[in-house]
Amino acid sequence: MSAELDRARNFRDVRFRPMSMPDVALVAAVERASYQFPWSEGVFRDCVRVGYLCRVVESQGEVAGYGIMSFGAGEAHILNICIRSDLRGFGVGRKLMDYLLDRAREEYMQEVFLEVRPSNTTAIRMYETLGFERIGLRKSYYQASNGREDALVYKLALEPKKHED
Repeated sequence: MSAELDRARNFRDVRFRPMSMPDVALVAAVERASYQFPWSEGVFRDCVRVGYLCRVVESQGEVAGYGIMSFGAGEAHILNICIRSDLRGFGVGRKLMDYLLDRAREEYMQEVFLEVRPSNTTAIRMYETLGFERIGLRKSYYQASNGREDALVYKLALEPKKHED
């Protein structure tokens, strides 16, 4: 059996758990390996400290990714989502997005926003299959090797969560 099939089978057992301060170094390592201009450990610590929804994706006891989302005024904002590069392509990012959207519904958020680099076509395809719609552009939003890169702004309107009687 190939190593790729082994990894795919293992992702049936991924779990999401709250990020804690001891996770920050591992999460930041995934970030540094994934992005040319990564968030610092301090930014991740601040997200945990201020109470954003910070989740670690865990597979076989290892940090496989993370997601960070803020809430306010009926809106959720997905601030950062990442899956370790060697584990991409097995649906884990989609599972993480589904998890984050479920948490937003549980908090009675009406809309979810995110920004994405136009060059990140894989993420854009995933967001659009989840129902996100492009609503704007932030000029020169991201740092890039050739100066700055724009951000595409996406929004998803959430169905109201049914109140249980």
